[in-house]
Amino acid sequence: MATQPLRDYAALGDLELARLCAAREMGAVRQVTTANNQRLFRAAWSILKDRALAEDAVQSAYLNAFAAIGGFDGRSSLSTWLTRITINEALATLRKDRRRRAHLDKAGVLAMDDYRDKLMRGSQAPAPDAGLAREQLRGLLETAIAGLPDSFRTVFVLREIEALSVEETAEALGLPANTVKTRLLRARRKLREALTPEVHGALVGTFPFAGADCEAMSQRVIDALFGEVAGTPS
Repeated sequence: MATQPLRDYAALGDLELARLCAAREMGAVRQVTTANNQRLFRAAWSILKDRALAEDAVQSAYLNAFAAIGGFDGRSSLSTWLTRITINEALATLRKDRRRRAHLDKAGVLAMDDYRDKLMRGSQAPAPDAGLAREQLRGLLETAIAGLPDSFRTVFVLREIEALSVEETAEALGLPANTVKTRLLRARRKLREALTPEVHGALVGTFPFAGADCEAMSQRVIDALFGEVAGTPS
């Protein structure tokens, strides 16, 4: 593999990053994935409510996006473009998972899967005391957000947790801006019924997808695009 030039990828605009990704410049691919992993994971989770399925959906969305990134024209931001692709992938995954579950349920297998999952969760060691309260609080928040109606949940995650604008959220979801505003208002009202004001301040820390998780996602995408020879950066 030819030596790639040293660049400050973080300083590049969306169109230049897209061009370099289309040319399979590894540093550009890593920059794009690292910058967007958490947002895309949260968007996928808001639809699927399952961490493993959300991660798979994000990886598939990246591969689809990088296959088509040569056609990116900059009419929206690169992040918004990727978010839209991820949402479509997550919705497709949701439909597929529902069909699979319906089939397993008929065969009587679903109950066994749920039992096995509960057994595995029960065998896990408790979290360290130092982070236990924080994790419990995150769990409370994530459970409350997961309980929102499907049409409200993704709007809430993109607007309140990812801090997208009304216009960006509307573009990512293919909705009118007024619909985004209405759904967010209703989502907030429902959460206020379930959460105390003190809990609201912890929203930014929910659904973490950084550090090792973020790096692992970037590396999986790079391995899929460039092969195992890409390796982990030193």
